[in-house]
Amino acid sequence: MKPSVELFKLVKSLSKSEKRFFKLSSSLQSGDKNYLKVFDFIEQREEYDEEEMKEHFKNEVFVKHLPSEKNHLYKLILKSLRSYYSEKSVSSILKQEIKNIEILYNKALYRECEKFVTRAKKIATENEKFYYWFELISWEKKLMEEAFEEGVFSNNLDDLLKEEEEVIAKLRNLAEYQLIYSKINYIFRTGGFTRNEEEQKIVEDIADYHLIKGKNTAISTRAASMCYYIKGLCAATNRNYEDSFQFFNRTREIIDNNLQLKPDLAQRYVLTLTYLLRCHIESGDYKKSEELIQDIRNLEGTNGFDSVDLKVRIFTHSYIHELSMMQRMGKFEESIKLIDKIEDMEKVYEDKISKEQEVLFTYHKSISYFGVSEYRKALSYINDVLNDNEQNLRQDIYSFARIFNLILHYELENYDFLEYVIKSTNRYFVKQGRAFEAENVLIKNIKKLAKSPTQQDRMKVFGQLKNELAEVMKNRHEQVLFEYFDVVAWIDSKLNKSSFAKEVKGRV
Repeated sequence: MKPSVELFKLVKSLSKSEKRFFKLSSSLQSGDKNYLKVFDFIEQREEYDEEEMKEHFKNEVFVKHLPSEKNHLYKLILKSLRSYYSEKSVSSILKQEIKNIEILYNKALYRECEKFVTRAKKIATENEKFYYWFELISWEKKLMEEAFEEGVFSNNLDDLLKEEEEVIAKLRNLAEYQLIYSKINYIFRTGGFTRNEEEQKIVEDIADYHLIKGKNTAISTRAASMCYYIKGLCAATNRNYEDSFQFFNRTREIIDNNLQLKPDLAQRYVLTLTYLLRCHIESGDYKKSEELIQDIRNLEGTNGFDSVDLKVRIFTHSYIHELSMMQRMGKFEESIKLIDKIEDMEKVYEDKISKEQEVLFTYHKSISYFGVSEYRKALSYINDVLNDNEQNLRQDIYSFARIFNLILHYELENYDFLEYVIKSTNRYFVKQGRAFEAENVLIKNIKKLAKSPTQQDRMKVFGQLKNELAEVMKNRHEQVLFEYFDVVAWIDSKLNKSSFAKEVKGRV
């Protein structure tokens, strides 16, 4: 990304209050302020155009060194934002306090320095900011050395060393949980749900790790919330939604009962509620699902949940799952209306939405249009997924998108083209090592459907497909298929000569 584009994105990301603070800070500075001219120019544009800027400032002397002016502006904006947020988070406050401690110490104002250390340490302790806590203990030891030189021996060095060991232990404990979380998160982010005994064994080994399985192994509130979150994620990856609900509900309780930590754990809290929402959808409790969607959205703008990052997460997670819920209920017409709102919001957040959430949104849009029999529109969305295949991200979604692609071409009666697409799909599954039984059964029978000359022949194939899938689905790992599309409802819609939406509603 070019530096100029980075500056443009930074300026456009500023809120009204952040802009006001930046301009107020700038007004206090003396001398030329050409950077403000650049700022105002960028602020008024919807897209960045370097040549337009040069033309606009062609009569200004500073245009000769425009790159340095832009670099200066970028740094000033960041400096302004640091000041603006200096009192808005515990980490920011502690950074400021430690800087004050360093200044006072260097000026040999030890008594004043000690007051700042005591105050900062109280904040670090209450908020379980172990890194800052550890650093503040180091300052306490320095101040203790100064006190010893003055002949003051009121502080107990042994107590301080013991405290330091406890903080180090908590740091190590939390770091180990973070490492375990990275492992289970990687598994889900790359492949989604477990599909065989080997994958299940990897997840079970994580769940069986002594820090996850043992009692009272988490020695801080932060670690405890992460421990139950990992348990919930392991259960969800194995599609054990009953256990997953219990573990994520416990994570929510821990965070709710420690309000001072909640703003700092905001991202984990949103994800926890999202997984609880998924559990409600899977259990068919749509009333609770609707309530939880509202709970997630109500977080926006509250303490700790007012950053752009959190707003994006709240938007993506709540709306993706609302789409999923409507599709499970057979409310496809309503989900189409929701898509219009989603796409308006996507324009607001532009490139701030993660690739995984983009893929999920696009996939669910395709399902919604399929539900109202707008197959060409559905195919357009599924092509967007297939044409943007990441090699490591959520291969479960990309894989089933290929199956759904076959179903869409069948509905569009592209029978000749299907033969080519089926070959391509088979090659993909073999290459990716994702040729599972359920997918194989579907591909084989869709191929038969494409070659069936009469309606009677097709009905026979659909009957065989239903029976074969019923047999395959006795293996719980193969049931993952239903996470992506209600294949049985589609088959029944053909056998019963009814709509897909009607068959889905009949299961609610």
